[in-house]
Amino acid sequence: MTVFIANSGETGRCRTDESLLEGLRRLGKRGVPVGCRGGGCSVCKVEVVSGRYARFRPMSREYVNDRDLAEGRVLACCIRPVSALEVRAIGRMGDRLAATDKTTTGATRLIAEER
Repeated sequence: MTVFIANSGETGRCRTDESLLEGLRRLGKRGVPVGCRGGGCSVCKVEVVSGRYARFRPMSREYVNDRDLAEGRVLACCIRPVSALEVRAIGRMGDRLAATDKTTTGATRLIAEER
């Protein structure tokens, strides 16, 4: 899968067998926070604006409740793309990405395409 971060113009790959967070980390993008990698800390929280993803790991109900899920807010360490995705980084990830890229608009768009 191809990953494009619109606010920085960076492109990379995200395999279908890895988390969205791992795909982001492999880009070498400064500011991508990594916490527990197990769905329990929420530092990688994103909002899926469009597209489909598969959940492969449970997310802490403390950080992702039913309302979050209904509004597309998930943890990047717990999902993998299965179609093109548009994602907005929020919380700590959004803050860090905004702080490390002067051209950022506060939103990160990741587009995952079939290989």
